[in-house]
Amino acid sequence: MTGQDERHAGTSGGRGLPGVLLSGLLARCPRCGGGALFRNGLMLRPKCERCDLDYAFIDTGDGPAVFAILILGFVVLGAALFVEFRFGPPVWVHALLWGILTPLFAFALLRFLKATLIGLQWLHKAEEGRLAKD
Repeated sequence: MTGQDERHAGTSGGRGLPGVLLSGLLARCPRCGGGALFRNGLMLRPKCERCDLDYAFIDTGDGPAVFAILILGFVVLGAALFVEFRFGPPVWVHALLWGILTPLFAFALLRFLKATLIGLQWLHKAEEGRLAKD
């Protein structure tokens, strides 16, 4: 099997959902779990360096960003409110604390969500929707 055929093997190698989620957490290839998925942060590699899975099928769109905004907004707002009501620091502490932590959390969360959605796309053989021609 090569390229597209291997992608459609679904859970080949016994990867399944737990393997895909672990690959997402580690930002690894959804098929083999060994090759790096990204280079330079969030830039996608053209193919897996271990199993040669072509990453051309990947199209996560804005999904990871939308999930990250919702999750990060909930977590950061909750933490900021907790810090405010528990410790009552001056405004500059909030600006410094959340101005540093929020981008760091956002990067880590985006990397995880993008890798996980790529893995789920591979696992379920998701492709761009098309209308059937009669």
